[in-house]
Amino acid sequence: MSDHQLCTRMPGSPAPHLRGPRPRTAAAFRAAAPALAVYAAVRALGLLVLWVAARTSGKDPVARLSGRWDSVWYQRIAEDGYGYTVTLPDGALHSDLAFFPLLPALERGLAEVTPLTLGDAGLLVAWTAGLLAAWGIFAVGAHLHGPRTGVVLAALWGVYPTAFVQSMAYTETLFTALAAWALYAVLRGRWIVAGALCVLAGLTRPSAAALIAALAITAAVTLVREFRAGNGIGPVFRRQARMITGVVLAPLGWLAYVVFVAVREGSPFAYFDVQAQWGNSIDGGRALAAFIAGLPLPAALGLCAALGLLGWLVVLCVRQRQPLPVLVYGIAVVVISLIGAGYFGSRPRLMMPAFPLLLPPAAALVRLRSTPRTAAVLAVLACASAAYGAWTLLGAGPP
Repeated sequence: MSDHQLCTRMPGSPAPHLRGPRPRTAAAFRAAAPALAVYAAVRALGLLVLWVAARTSGKDPVARLSGRWDSVWYQRIAEDGYGYTVTLPDGALHSDLAFFPLLPALERGLAEVTPLTLGDAGLLVAWTAGLLAAWGIFAVGAHLHGPRTGVVLAALWGVYPTAFVQSMAYTETLFTALAAWALYAVLRGRWIVAGALCVLAGLTRPSAAALIAALAITAAVTLVREFRAGNGIGPVFRRQARMITGVVLAPLGWLAYVVFVAVREGSPFAYFDVQAQWGNSIDGGRALAAFIAGLPLPAALGLCAALGLLGWLVVLCVRQRQPLPVLVYGIAVVVISLIGAGYFGSRPRLMMPAFPLLLPPAAALVRLRSTPRTAAVLAVLACASAAYGAWTLLGAGPP
């Protein structure tokens, strides 16, 4: 059986003799098991290196994962709801309305029904979502290029330079899981499922705008092609009713939160004002250019080389002819991450959900046709990612 044939039967598309949701889910899980095992192994390595480094330096590794930076804001929302604002020495205001509600809602729900603290609940959500994200990433990779590519793709996402954030009580894993499965649903033609997942993604992170754009642009292109083929408006809309419904659903979560902030603050643009106070306004890349210009020449050249590599990956994604929703989503996440005025050190983390950028290197590793070589490359990357993660988490600045 060819890779393509395998890909058409997993995950979510079992052998014909299987019937019902449980057999389909079991078959999908068995197909994804190697990817989940590899992903869990590389993240466990990261946690082990962090634990050893933290103990050596006399620091608490768990506190580094659930008790600092954004995770504290999420836990405060989970405990007390919205309404907390910090005034900085320069007079700037940081409001908790900058943080979307799904993660703190899950944290509070888990803490209510289990003995877990809010911090522990946040870690449980993040780690569970990480496995679901790896499964969804595998599903997309397997659907497009076969199961081996799906496994390597999930592994590469797990060894991403800032993959240590996947082990923190942050929203990256939750958002990536929702995005990956939404894209997979679109690839399978399940638009209403994709729209519903997009609603949840829109309650998780503002970068859900990239996922909303992916669905909307794909639907628009589909409709234009059908109109150009000579089909009438009525028949097209009837035939594509599910697609249109999914696209209409997609932005509702993001819009609901923006409206919530607007009503609470009494201003239609309150959410954008809150983000601007945090320094997260959209400036078209001026802050990035200024940051590069202010670096010493060697550092500036290194950063430009890294941005060039990022651009090359985007070109490879285009040349790979990725399906339109996957391509638009990946590029949109990168663009959103680069054109904001926020803290530069967070940009690699903000780009982490753009897993389609890893499809070209995943396919290249599979073409080696040597499992030991592929494993060796992934092992080196996993060690480097674990070391960098421990160094960052034990430092003073936010990721």
